[in-house]
Amino acid sequence: MTILGMGVGVGAILFLVSLGYGLQKTLLEKITTSDSLLTLDVTESGSGEKILDESFLSEIKGNGDVAEVSSKFNVNARGKIDDLTSDLFVSGVKPSYLRLGGIKVKSGKMLSEDDQYGVLITTSAMKAYNISEEDILNKQIEFVFPASVTSGINKSDIPKDKYDIVGIVEEDSNVMYANSSTLDYLKVAKYEQVKVKCVANNRMAGVRDQITEKGYIVSSLSDAVDQANKVFRIIQIVLGCFGVIALIVSAIGMFNTMTIALLERTVEIGIMKSIGASDLSISGMFVTEATIMGFLGGIGGVILGLLTGEIFNALINFVATKFGGTSLDLFFSPPWFIFMIVVFGTVVGCATGVIPARRASNIDPLDALRNK
Repeated sequence: MTILGMGVGVGAILFLVSLGYGLQKTLLEKITTSDSLLTLDVTESGSGEKILDESFLSEIKGNGDVAEVSSKFNVNARGKIDDLTSDLFVSGVKPSYLRLGGIKVKSGKMLSEDDQYGVLITTSAMKAYNISEEDILNKQIEFVFPASVTSGINKSDIPKDKYDIVGIVEEDSNVMYANSSTLDYLKVAKYEQVKVKCVANNRMAGVRDQITEKGYIVSSLSDAVDQANKVFRIIQIVLGCFGVIALIVSAIGMFNTMTIALLERTVEIGIMKSIGASDLSISGMFVTEATIMGFLGGIGGVILGLLTGEIFNALINFVATKFGGTSLDLFFSPPWFIFMIVVFGTVVGCATGVIPARRASNIDPLDALRNK
């Protein structure tokens, strides 16, 4: 029962801290890729003095610390699917823009240069057409741009009227992503945003300063990730504190067990000392027993914590899928943390045996045998 109590305390720490790690891992996997962490987002300052155009792209591409540059422009349009029409934004992008932005498709496939007339629709834009995700894929959409955009453009300059919806992106914006090369005939003069990928993480600060000095606004996903990591670090500490409380209660129980064992084995200790056992041997026996119980409690706690996490995760995912959500892995236990928690349980067990061990080593054998 003492080992089980220690296991519950260790399991509580593992369960709560693994929940914090799992939430952090799930969030970051949703919003980041390796490319997006090296990418700077550049927008206009709003003053109108500096605009994002081809001259800016040419200038920034000449920077040796820049590995890749990709732009996006937005155009108002009306999108027609079958007999349904809705107002939306058409974002002209290269496939590299989506990759650098960490944008992932919920279903379907990503834009590619091989299929230039494929487009991505956001979940928000999809709701306007009242079509399910399964049915909207591979549907064709026709864009109708306002006269202010198409003035001076001959119909023969438009390569194709309709695009194929190839993928769905989970976003709240009413946007369709189309390959910018198919919209060259619109002759868009400036861009809404430019993504600049740096060659390495330690080069990002220099590139950011250079672009900021030119009068542009620069942000990066790595800033948001750093802030998120700080918040989750606090969450993990708070959850860990709750687990430590449970472990302290278990340690008190183990200390009580070792104290009772001392009282019950007083005569045994007296006999051992009378036949030549040293004080060090007696204290070592108690410390070893406590350490073994702490180690076994740590192993049991790891098993209990992982098993409880799997059961809890399965129940949450069951409820989520019933209400139309998606399954997520809410728990993540780094191997180093599992190792450390077993060591921690062993150390706590050892510590709880120190005082009973000292008391046992100080017992006078004559007094012990007299109480027989």
